[in-house]
Amino acid sequence: MNADRNDDAWDPLADSRSDKEMAERQPRTPQTVSPSYRLAYADDDFMCREELRPVRLQLELLKPEMILAERGIRSTVVMFGGARIPEPGTAPWAARSDVQARNLTAASRFYDEARRFARLVSTHALSTQAREFVVVTGGGPGVMEAGNRGAHDVGAPSIGLNIVLPHEQAPNAYVTPELSLNFHYFAIRKMHFLMRAKAVTIFPGGFGTMDEMFETLTLIQTGRMERIPFILFGSEFWRTMINFQALADFGTIAPEDIDLMHIVDTAEEAWAIIARHYDI
Repeated sequence: MNADRNDDAWDPLADSRSDKEMAERQPRTPQTVSPSYRLAYADDDFMCREELRPVRLQLELLKPEMILAERGIRSTVVMFGGARIPEPGTAPWAARSDVQARNLTAASRFYDEARRFARLVSTHALSTQAREFVVVTGGGPGVMEAGNRGAHDVGAPSIGLNIVLPHEQAPNAYVTPELSLNFHYFAIRKMHFLMRAKAVTIFPGGFGTMDEMFETLTLIQTGRMERIPFILFGSEFWRTMINFQALADFGTIAPEDIDLMHIVDTAEEAWAIIARHYDI
């Protein structure tokens, strides 16, 4: 046995990477260039077949889990919010009308609030060697960028969970490169958002933000997820867009379901709720 080899990692079987490299060096013949001859795990066409969807789902669950576990990250604070909210002082690129331009420009204050909140969270995360309360966003622009940027401001790592979309998208520049992850399946991405979550914050946003908000609320409401701080930023926005009290009055949610969430306007209010909940 190689004396330099870690006994815990010893595997008497042939190494998969070595076999892949060896297969690529084989003489090119009609047999070796046939798609049927490719090693299954190195065959992209095979791995993308419809019948392999269960395997791809498993791989997409496993890869990020291994990366975060190897980094020692035990818990996160989730920041959901709109990609279209601009940084203050920049043009509202997503606006399609003067009204939208005014609204989005005014909403740029949430970019600053998200950035400030991420700084508060990440400062605490650094006191745990960045193992607890690590900021995680969707990795894109807008509120997501502000969250990763706030962590970057204080020298803390942060996670970005991107997803492949029809329009061009790339991770924002503030995601920690080693924690920049990409997904095909929305369902698996949502699982990774919540598997380590110690708090979930929701900033103003559109369909995607609403989807993430209601799915998380449903998991908490039904007891499928631990009750953790669930915080909505922007009292005027949320009370204008969604009448939670009307749902309770109508009877489609219980009156106490409204208590599952907190509505705040500042980063300090949000962090105080989290700190009080965990006595930190």
